Amino acid sequence: MSYQLHPLIDNGISKGDSNKSGGKLYCKCSGSGHVEVTLGSNVAFNHACGCSKCWKPDNALFSVVGVVPVDKVSVTANENKLQVVDKSAVILRHACKDCGVHMYGRIEQDHPFKGLDFVHAELGDEKGWQEPQFAAFVSSIIETGVDPEKMDDVRSKLQGAGLTTYDCLSPALMDMIATAAAKKAGTFKAK
Repeated sequence: MSYQLHPLIDNGISKGDSNKSGGKLYCKCSGSGHVEVTLGSNVAFNHACGCSKCWKPDNALFSVVGVVPVDKVSVTANENKLQVVDKSAVILRHACKDCGVHMYGRIEQDHPFKGLDFVHAELGDEKGWQEPQFAAFVSSIIETGVDPEKMDDVRSKLQGAGLTTYDCLSPALMDMIATAAAKKAGTFKAK
């Protein structure tokens, strides 16, 4: 079976630098016409995502996406080129109108992840971003056309690269969602 999971996975996962304090991300447009987003911190919860909504490099089955606090994300060049891909989605993905690359995704409604922006650190030209930590929404690649009979092989390749596979999010992120729901419902019991 020949397919590409994602260049950051297929080419060997490189350990990130826990002291990285941010950097710049660029869309795929050439020259001075590219959208530039500046991050004031490293990403967290960086992961391979199989959902059908995330931007993926050409021929890749997965995106690699992490989160950064909203106040650490700023568009520093060509903001006028950004448009929201799907205004009805929970994550409002701001993409370049010309090349289609998603520069950041923001949640504006009441949601446990409100306050975090989703970004693709691979769009930076610097090294040291947090490496992928796990693979999420793995089954969702079936929605993008992957044969369900190939899923064992896909999971095996992800696990061989050191990524635990989930068909939702990682336990820590699912705990965050459940805690927010419990707080909202008034059933949260803090120790």
